[in-house]
Amino acid sequence: MRAIVIHGKQDLRVEELPVPEPAAGQLRLRIAYGGVCGSDLHYWAEGANGEYVVREPLVPGHEVSGTVDLDPAGELAPGTPVTVHPATFGTPEPGIEDRRHLWPGGAYLGSAATRPHTQGGMSEFLLVRRDMVRVLPEGVPLRRAALAEPLAVALHGLTVAGDVAGRRVLVSGSGPIGLLAAAAALARGAAEVVATDVLEGPLERARSLGVHGTVRIGADPLPAEAFDVVLECSGVPAAVSPALTAARRGAVVVQVGMVPNEARPVNLAPLVSKELQLRGSFRFDDEIDEAIELLAAHPGIEGVVTHEIPAERALEAFAAARDSAASGKVLVSFGEETR
Repeated sequence: MRAIVIHGKQDLRVEELPVPEPAAGQLRLRIAYGGVCGSDLHYWAEGANGEYVVREPLVPGHEVSGTVDLDPAGELAPGTPVTVHPATFGTPEPGIEDRRHLWPGGAYLGSAATRPHTQGGMSEFLLVRRDMVRVLPEGVPLRRAALAEPLAVALHGLTVAGDVAGRRVLVSGSGPIGLLAAAAALARGAAEVVATDVLEGPLERARSLGVHGTVRIGADPLPAEAFDVVLECSGVPAAVSPALTAARRGAVVVQVGMVPNEARPVNLAPLVSKELQLRGSFRFDDEIDEAIELLAAHPGIEGVVTHEIPAERALEAFAAARDSAASGKVLVSFGEETR
């Protein structure tokens, strides 16, 4: 089978690997699409994602869709369209029993956080546990279904923020996660959603999703003390201070975008004087089920996808995903028929 394999910094190859055989409790999926995530880009461009270093060949990818190829239990027929919850959860700890994604000892598809690494879904075939599989509702094409995982990340950021219905929401950064966060905020009933970015391309994509306004950082003024909820999705440390400034008194600011694991200066004065709540958001728990429902109800979310590139041109796909001016979500295609 064809697979995309990262061997280290700037070393990405398309290779032939053996077709895997499912063990007890597993299914084999035929992958149609794999979305290129920011963590995938870090593994390729830098050989590491934060503290997690590529120490052995790693198949990236956790944003996948496809069809059932083999279910030894006979529960799901071959050809059943599915997407995947990419997490396996670890051991519960007191105080976080209801937040499985924070339990220690878990794993995530396409991650170098474990040894051996947890291989991802950018391959023609993928083995997963049955409880990771989500059957798609009628009318959700496999191309759109590849957005379920990143949309779940965006939805979890909103869950951390609390109820946004009727509230003013600022989305800082209009990359793929920011775009999906804006779409999710609109779907959850926000009264106003404003998106920011330093580039015009991402802002144009945000406007196509129906946001109420956009702000180009460096060219347009960012309103101060204007928003009930701020979702910081850029992952750029320098964006945190403006996010705190834009929040109104008593507002909630959620850091959704991953930031470097290093000390960076942040102006915390607004946090104190406005009694803000600064919260972190990490992956998600079960929001992927809501994400699938939203993808069925709001087909326009698929507009976040700007590129679909065959697996044989994987380097081109990863390079396109790095060009945030020109690309939203980039999908790698493994040639499966869509519906």
